[in-house]
Formats: sequence, structure tokens, C-alpha cells
Amino acid sequence: QVQPVESGGGLVQAGGSLRLSCAASGRTFSTYRSGWFRQAPGKEREFVAAISRSGARTTYTDSAKGRFTISRDNAKNTVYLQMNSLRPEDTAVYYCAAHYSFYSDVTKTKAGEYDYWGQGTQVTVSS
Repeated sequence: QVQPVESGGGLVQAGGSLRLSCAASGRTFSTYRSGWFRQAPGKEREFVAAISRSGARTTYTDSAKGRFTISRDNAKNTVYLQMNSLRPEDTAVYYCAAHYSFYSDVTKTKAGEYDYWGQGTQVTVSS
């Protein structure tokens, strides 16, 4: 099992950048694929980006392509989401998720395909 813990959220002006971190407990983090999701007030949780357990594969939602970069450092048990050119519509609580994936090095984009979730970190982008 792993327990993701997010950090790095905050208030930023439109056009600015933030880097979110997701630190996970457990020595086998390299066997877990990970993803970032977000939920704005009154909206459903939506997929943002995903990374395979090795980091070789990444997937992004269309609105994140070209602006966000997901990466991981398995030696540090950490997944990152670098967010550039932030927009007010990126305002949301961002959640890190993980799922055991020893036998496949793939990414998944649906929330139901992840077993372990963090508590979330607030990102607010002002206009």
C-alpha cells in the first residue's frame, strides 16, 4: 500500500506557475502508476495527467497539454505536476492518485482506476 500526500498548492496570478508534489509512503512506489485529478467547486472530479510506474509513459487531458508536465522520481517516492501558464479555470483542489501496476507500464485516465488517493491541495489562479 501507499499513501499519497500532496503539497505545493497555493495562490498564483494568471500566467504564473506552480509545481505540485505527491510524496508516497512505501518502498515499492515504483510499482504504482500515478495520476493527477482536480475538482472545482460544483463540478465533478476530472482527469489532468497520468504517468506510468516507470515514468516512460504520460497522458494529459487536452487542456493540460503544452502547459502541464507530469514526472516522477521513484528514488524519492514522489510524483510531480509542473503547471505553467496557469489560467483562472485551473482553479481547483488537485488530487494525487496511485494504483498498483507491477505487471504493466501504462497510464490510466479514470478515477475509478486508482485505489489510493491523497487529501488534495488547493490551487487558486487569480485573473
